[in-house]
This record gives sequence, C-alpha cells and structure tokens, in this order.
Amino acid sequence: MISYDPLFQTLKRKHITEYQLVYKHGFSAYIFNRIKHGQNITMKTLDTLCFILNCPVSDIIEYHKDK
Repeated sequence: MISYDPLFQTLKRKHITEYQLVYKHGFSAYIFNRIKHGQNITMKTLDTLCFILNCPVSDIIEYHKDK
C-alpha cells in the first residue's frame, strides 16, 4: 500500500500549507484532495510535487506491505 504520510510531514517541515501549494504554486486542489483520501496519483503528479517541494520521491510517498 502506498502512503502519502511523508508528503504531509514534508509540507509541515517546509512550512507550506495546502493553500500555498494550490494558490501560490498552482497545484490542483482536486489532486490534493485525492492524495488526502489515499487515492492514486500519476507519475506526472509525483514529479510535479517533487519539483515544487524540491525533494526526492521518498519525501512524498512510502510503501507499506499489505498484511
């Protein structure tokens, strides 16, 4: 299972709010809502987040083996 927990930790660490991500950086509010609900995102979205936050993929997602 893919978890977006690292993204929320990265946003907190970099002092970036959801509002700033959407309105200052032009990130889609719809896609951010999908992330908050644990739904799938595209590799392009992942690339965009890495670019905006200037971080590696591991700061956005992590993998947890299903039980």
